[in-house]
Amino acid sequence: MLKIALTALALSAAALLTTPTKSHAQEAKPMTETTQPALPAADKSGYVEANGIKYYYEIRGTGEPLLLLHGGLGSIEMFGPVLPKLAEGRQVIAVDLHGHGRTELGNRPVDLIAQGDDFAVILKELGYSEVDVMGYSLGAGVGFRLAVQHPDLVRRLVLVSAGYAQDGFYPEMLPQQAAVGAAIADMMKDTPMYKTYAAISPHPEDFPKLLDAMGAYMRKPYDWSADVKTLKMSVMLVYGDSDMYRPEHIVKFYQLLGGGLKDAGWMRENMSQNRLAIIPNRTHYDVFLAPQLASTVLPFLNGETAAESWQ
Repeated sequence: MLKIALTALALSAAALLTTPTKSHAQEAKPMTETTQPALPAADKSGYVEANGIKYYYEIRGTGEPLLLLHGGLGSIEMFGPVLPKLAEGRQVIAVDLHGHGRTELGNRPVDLIAQGDDFAVILKELGYSEVDVMGYSLGAGVGFRLAVQHPDLVRRLVLVSAGYAQDGFYPEMLPQQAAVGAAIADMMKDTPMYKTYAAISPHPEDFPKLLDAMGAYMRKPYDWSADVKTLKMSVMLVYGDSDMYRPEHIVKFYQLLGGGLKDAGWMRENMSQNRLAIIPNRTHYDVFLAPQLASTVLPFLNGETAAESWQ
């Protein structure tokens, strides 16, 4: 039961090894585990230290810089189907989050505010004065904190399947999240989350410790609605139409950003600078694999706002 509950979390990296279905008939069937092709070799990779944590990073492509942040219990490879498309016209800086992938856990708690500060150091160490940021789930939380705490570093922000407060989850998710901890580590041994971690982590034996850290992080209540209102850069929210966040929370998030408050007007005169996208036939656990994700976010990241009108 606990293994099922964990797989149902925002942390889920089980979809790491799944592929989107293609035909209409296939879409009606459950998604199954298959092997994803490996990411193309990075143009540059290595480690950069920030506030006592050695973060692993990879850089691919050329163009405007885009910081890409994966979800909980995942790694850079989580964006396997999407990253190459993003890197066609962008320089993508992908980083393994604190305690994830090749980045050590150490003795520091998993904390989004702390990681927001970490990424300010990482960007400056890598030579970036301003980037666009795209994060999914846990990575979206880190990207959000980076934008709130260091707004001068973020030009545009894409948050994929993210909430601004704990009550954004469906109520039944909270006890499931509270159950995450080292006690279920043995049950996780056959899951893609553990297998991926064991294959690339510098300290595979730290997996139970990571589960404890993630459980402690998820049990803390939070409400960052006041911080949402401080964001001045353009923000795009992206969700699956069957996401783990309540639709009411999604709409409120967009409204806090200044969107969805009035009709846009015949000449788009009341149009918000921010965007909201709902990708059909997607859940929290597979939206980051959706082929439509790259085509949905790239026009926003590229600053494209023009649209054809009836006139």
